[in-house]
Amino acid sequence: MMRPFAIILLCLVTWSLIAQQEEKKSPWEVHGYVKQLQTVFKIDGFSTYLLDNLVHNRINIRYEPSEHFLVAVDFRNRIFYGDLVKLNPSYADQVEAGNNDFFDLSTHLINKQDWVVNSTIDRAYMQYTKGSFEARLGRQRINWGISTVWNPNDLFNAFSFTDFDYEERPGSDALRLKYYLGFVSSIEVAASAGKSWDDRVVAALYKWNLSQYDFQILTGFANQNWVLGGGWAGNLKTAGFKGEWSYFIPTLESEKNSFAITASVDYSFTNGFYLSGGYLYNSNGRTKGTLSDLFSFQLSAQNLYPFRHAVISSIAYPITPLLNSSLALIYSPVSSHPLFISPNLTLSIAQSWDLDLVGQLVFNKDKGNYTSPVTAGFLRLKVSF
Repeated sequence: MMRPFAIILLCLVTWSLIAQQEEKKSPWEVHGYVKQLQTVFKIDGFSTYLLDNLVHNRINIRYEPSEHFLVAVDFRNRIFYGDLVKLNPSYADQVEAGNNDFFDLSTHLINKQDWVVNSTIDRAYMQYTKGSFEARLGRQRINWGISTVWNPNDLFNAFSFTDFDYEERPGSDALRLKYYLGFVSSIEVAASAGKSWDDRVVAALYKWNLSQYDFQILTGFANQNWVLGGGWAGNLKTAGFKGEWSYFIPTLESEKNSFAITASVDYSFTNGFYLSGGYLYNSNGRTKGTLSDLFSFQLSAQNLYPFRHAVISSIAYPITPLLNSSLALIYSPVSSHPLFISPNLTLSIAQSWDLDLVGQLVFNKDKGNYTSPVTAGFLRLKVSF
């Protein structure tokens, strides 16, 4: 197990490599960031607000000895402290559960009642490229999704849109082979590691372009389901139009076939104003209930949102060249009328310095009145290097 001094040693090595890059061209490349995230929660059952903190350091290391070979290793070092850590005895276990795929590349450097320090390798792969062929082995992001919010095609590493602080998104311990058939067409085959066939994801993806539209189709096996899916991205006149779908056939006779499809339209105005709208149908979603478990439901490519139907609308506008604003709303047409609202402000303080203010509000209708079981506000300062 790693010790606290390992973080210090890692930082020294990182800054040494950065210095080498500045002096001369090197096969090494190092970059990353440090973030401080302050969170304020208001949760039903608690008479006061809860405060939580996260210090997050990421270090991305690339070694490219030749044009054909690349080695990548990315670290996440995080310090969790605050009320949620104190109130949840299983907090450290929950952090660990979200860090690993097949191999255990995560460790708690410190695990106390009121604070946790975790170090994780969330990217570690070797890549070989030769002409139109590319092979990558190790923990990597296999990004087959097209849509912005929901991705039924993301069989390997589905992600939650509420986790805005994890820009890199989860990875999979897998082998991926890709061959470019042309400028906009390719075929991929990928397989994740697993103790048994049921634990693995094995799939193939084909991409092509037709009439100024990008299309893709995939098939394979994932989460004990045979899968067939596809997606598209193009334009309706001057508006963007994209979406994706997947059909799941379970190997267990007790389970039912399921289907997920999403589509969205977006448009950018000349003054910088951005508007988008989208829809998700998720046959595994509920047709009643509340949105209280939005942050904790079992997420997968075949279950991307707690409810069967969901409609999203979002807007964004640059108030000044350094200050950007956005607002997203998600609504599901069930008896509780669940509504998720997320306002955002991003300020560029200086070069490589950003300040974000993010809100996440959950509302449900009960006896004619809207109540909010969860309200969260986030203030994040980020410096990149």
